[in-house]
Amino acid sequence: MFRPDGSPVRVLVVDDEAAITELLAMALRYEGWEVRTAHDGASAIQAARSFRPDAVILDVMLPDMHGLTVLGRVRAETPDVPVLFLTAKDAVEDRIAGLTAGGDDYVTKPFSLEEVVARLRGLIRRSGAAAKRSESLLAVGDLTLDEDSHEVTRGGEQIQLTATEFELLRYLMRNPRRVLSKAQILDRVWSYDFGGKANVVELYISYLRKKIDAGRPAMIHTRRGAGYLIKPAEQDAHQARPLAVGARAGA
Repeated sequence: MFRPDGSPVRVLVVDDEAAITELLAMALRYEGWEVRTAHDGASAIQAARSFRPDAVILDVMLPDMHGLTVLGRVRAETPDVPVLFLTAKDAVEDRIAGLTAGGDDYVTKPFSLEEVVARLRGLIRRSGAAAKRSESLLAVGDLTLDEDSHEVTRGGEQIQLTATEFELLRYLMRNPRRVLSKAQILDRVWSYDFGGKANVVELYISYLRKKIDAGRPAMIHTRRGAGYLIKPAEQDAHQARPLAVGARAGA
């Protein structure tokens, strides 16, 4: 999901348990969203003011103030931001109190990451914060990937990928301009450490480069000692050349 200006949707995650905020942040960033975290009410209010999130995940019980108080303070400045309450309390009266106070949805701990992401998608879509575009389509520069049809194109030309190549490219494209380490890629694409054979990542990166970058300006880059990233090709990022016929703006 993207904002109308093409930038990633922003989500503020507020919970006093660092393990929970880190888990949620990781899952949401995997979706390609921009995430900020806070662990108490005061920092949450400050973050909401500076970060201007499109949605908030808010724990009801915070160390310095009640989540409903935080909700009121945040809504005083951004009345329309959707808020998903996250709490260990599952009594009906607690849910009613949260929703009556202006919360848009309610998830109890322990929770499913998939459910939280799905509920956030619904809240953001209904709020109108996200641009009207296909939810399954990822785009970086002139490279597109359709998560539903598994079609990949660059500059309108279709590219055939194996299942593993597709998963690797999807992970890169969900994190554009972000350096991903070999360990992160192994964990996400192969779901285990592959016996420590990190060279499998180098191998599949080389496969992707031959299909994505061959004969074109490079999009897949190596940061030695750090990992790999994907970003729009230089000709997409700088398009002020008058002789570049057909150059696209705002890639």
